[in-house]
Amino acid sequence: MDEQMPWGRGKCVSRPQGGDHEPESQPPHDSEGGRQTPFYHLPVLTQQVLDFLQPRSGKLFLDGTVGGGGHAEALLQHGARVVGMDQDEEALDHVKRRLACYEDRFCALRGNFRDFPKVLGEAGVSGLDGILVDIGVSSRQLDSAERGFSFQKDGPLDMRMDRGASLTAAHVVNGYELENLARVIREFGGEPHAMRIARAIVRERARQPFTSTLQLAELIERACPGRGRKHPATLTFQALRIEVNQEIAALREFLQEAPRWLKPGGRLVVISFHSTEDRETKQAFQRMSAPFLDKKEWASPRPNPDCLLRVLTRKPVEAAEAEVTLNPRARSARLRAAERLPA
Repeated sequence: MDEQMPWGRGKCVSRPQGGDHEPESQPPHDSEGGRQTPFYHLPVLTQQVLDFLQPRSGKLFLDGTVGGGGHAEALLQHGARVVGMDQDEEALDHVKRRLACYEDRFCALRGNFRDFPKVLGEAGVSGLDGILVDIGVSSRQLDSAERGFSFQKDGPLDMRMDRGASLTAAHVVNGYELENLARVIREFGGEPHAMRIARAIVRERARQPFTSTLQLAELIERACPGRGRKHPATLTFQALRIEVNQEIAALREFLQEAPRWLKPGGRLVVISFHSTEDRETKQAFQRMSAPFLDKKEWASPRPNPDCLLRVLTRKPVEAAEAEVTLNPRARSARLRAAERLPA
């Protein structure tokens, strides 16, 4: 039940003074008090999300990484109710304005998607018809120099999605020991030159601590000159972002709990942009869809108490070339979906 949710009471969403929101197909801005504000984020694989979640009137969905609200709006346009969560206060401020006209069916709550059971439990929600998470950095975060995610724009070496968190990219770069720094770059970035980059960082920080994104990007470019279209700092910046925001640990916790919150027939959709995240999702779906468990020390297989899902995607769903042309960041997107089994 969700009687405690403040649908239509103005506690989660307030109407902007500048009129209605603009749909996803409009130019890259929204209306806020008569002035133009930057477009927040172009969602990926939206039609595929709708195909798997099958929204309609009366259904309740969680968008655990609501960001700019593109996926949430698509669900709302089909008559569903949506709880949008995000740890980024700027994202929540934006989505509250954008989706204000849906205030009778949309509520925005702050929190990391790994903490959704606590956040929704406090709001009185006990079951969902569908859950969506879109893992990773949003276009707005990446394009905002002051957030420190970009190696192309100078800004503080931050990378926190939740600005209240204590760990920053500067702490990682200036404080991690050589082996641990190389591990982060290799494991979360897939960077083949992780140790070379880590050694260069350690040498440079002994002379002068790193404080800005371009300072780090230029050091990496000197250590590993680029030979293709991809900037040499791309994978290292990705790895630092994942480490700062503990994205893999958050995903593991989320995947463990999410199926238990789905009603029978409810669906879970995960969009990831990194091979480690996609692998974590694939393995969790396999683990929670196997009817039996078997170990060599057992005489015979045993029933799997965590068998809660039916996997809907044998392989990850990828964006069509037409979508990639419009939104190049969709090229890395991988979608996996599963359905909650009958009780």
